[in-house]
Amino acid sequence: MIDGKTWSDKLRVEIGKAIIGQEEIIDRLFVALLANGHVLLEGMPGLAKTLLVKTLGSALGVACDRIQFTPDLLPSDVVGTMIFQPQKGEFTAHKGPIFSNLVLVDEINRAPAKVQSALLEAMQERQVTLGGKTFPLPKPFFVMATQNPIEQEGTYHLPEAQMDRFLFKLSLDYPSHQTEVDLMDRWGQVTKAPTVQAASSGEELLELRKTVDEIFVSPQIKNYIVSLVRATRDLAKVVEGQPRYLTWGASPRAVLSLYQASKAIAWLRGSDHVSPDHVQEIFFDVMRHRIGLTYEAEADKITREHVLQKVLDKETLPEFGGRAA
Repeated sequence: MIDGKTWSDKLRVEIGKAIIGQEEIIDRLFVALLANGHVLLEGMPGLAKTLLVKTLGSALGVACDRIQFTPDLLPSDVVGTMIFQPQKGEFTAHKGPIFSNLVLVDEINRAPAKVQSALLEAMQERQVTLGGKTFPLPKPFFVMATQNPIEQEGTYHLPEAQMDRFLFKLSLDYPSHQTEVDLMDRWGQVTKAPTVQAASSGEELLELRKTVDEIFVSPQIKNYIVSLVRATRDLAKVVEGQPRYLTWGASPRAVLSLYQASKAIAWLRGSDHVSPDHVQEIFFDVMRHRIGLTYEAEADKITREHVLQKVLDKETLPEFGGRAA
C-alpha cells in the first residue's frame, strides 16, 4: 500500500504545474479528501480558489463539476428536478451537477439560504431526494466551496447548519512578492496554459481511506478531543462576573471531524497513531467556523482564533498517544 508522503508528493507535482505556493492549504485539502470531508475556502477574488479546486480534481483523476452560485439560482439548478416524459407518461429524474465526484461550489455565499440549503442532504448523507425518490451520489463525493469575505457587497451569511457540514474552513491570503513575479512567468502567455495529468484516482482514494481508518487513537487522545470541543461550549455559558465571548460552542459533529482529520493528518505525516501534536495542528481549521462570537467579543476585537487558542492553552495534554508496546 502506498504511504502518505508518496501519495501526496505525486499529487503536489501535478498541482504545482498550475498552482504556485499555498502549500499549507493544499496539505489541508489532502487531509479533507482522506477524512471524507468537505472544505470551505474563503478569500478575496483573484486568489485562485477556483483554479486550485479544479486543478485538484484533475490531479485526482475524478469527475469534477462546477456550480456558480448567483442570487437568482434555484435549488433545482443544484440537485436537479423531475421532468415529465410525454412518451412514457411518467416523470423521470434530471440529475443536477451535484451528481459528481468533486463538486466545486463557486462563491457559495452569493446565493440565498434556500439555495445553500439544497446542499445539506448531499453533504451529510451523500444522497439527493427528487420527487420522493432517493438517489445515492457517486463515490468518492466531496464538496469544495469558495466564498468571498462576508463584508463584500452581494454576499449572504451561510446558515450554521451549512457551516457545520464543512470539515474545514480555510482562509487564503495574498501571495508573496516573489510568488506574484512567478505568476507572470507561469500565466503570462495567453496561448499557453499548464496541463495537469491525473496522478491518482477515486478508487485509490477510497482504498487509502481504509488505511486511514486503521490509524490508532488511544483513549487518552479521544478524551482530549472531546475535552477540547466541550470547552468551547463552556465558554458559551453565562457566568456572572465573567465576559462571555461565544454565543454557541461546537456540536458533536465537531468531535467526529476533529477525530477523523487527526487520523488523516497522522497518516500523511507517516505515523501509525494520533498524537496531541496532530490534534493541535488541525484544531483551528476544524473549529473556527463552528463557534459563534458574541457582540461583546467583536467589540473587544476578540477573534475566533483567540478563543480557540485559549481552549488549547487551558486543556491538559494527554500523557500517552501511541500504541502500547
